Amino acid sequence: AWRRQGSDLPVLVLTARDALADRVGGLDAGADDYLAKPFALAEVVARLRALHRRRQGMSQPLLSHGRLTLDPVGRVATLDGAPLELTARELALLELLLCNKGRVLPRERIEEKLYGWGQELESNALEVHVHHLRKKLGAGFIRTLRGIGYTLGDPA
Repeated sequence: AWRRQGSDLPVLVLTARDALADRVGGLDAGADDYLAKPFALAEVVARLRALHRRRQGMSQPLLSHGRLTLDPVGRVATLDGAPLELTARELALLELLLCNKGRVLPRERIEEKLYGWGQELESNALEVHVHHLRKKLGAGFIRTLRGIGYTLGDPA
């Protein structure tokens, strides 16, 4: 029904129905992936990451921008091949920016992705994370568009 309505949200079917006809029917009906019980939670998470990569047009698990490479699964970022020491929030912010290359992300959306419900947020917390990333990656790596949001800068 979502596909008929024009929705392009990725769909992962989790079910106890594991017959070949059920799997084929689910995929032909518009599902992007199909996983029958029993399954490990780690596999569900990996399949969700793969769906997200495909939706973003990325077939490879690594994200890159110029001299920077990020492995979202291994939670490792490298600059010119050397590992970077990043906090969990810095990694999350970097991954969000890399997954949205060419787009300007409004402050509200970034904060929504970085912080959970009910978490108290200092007014300048995002600016602090951006500042620390700029120190580690270079001043031009993240561009601020005043009153609009943040985007990736020059990859050089």
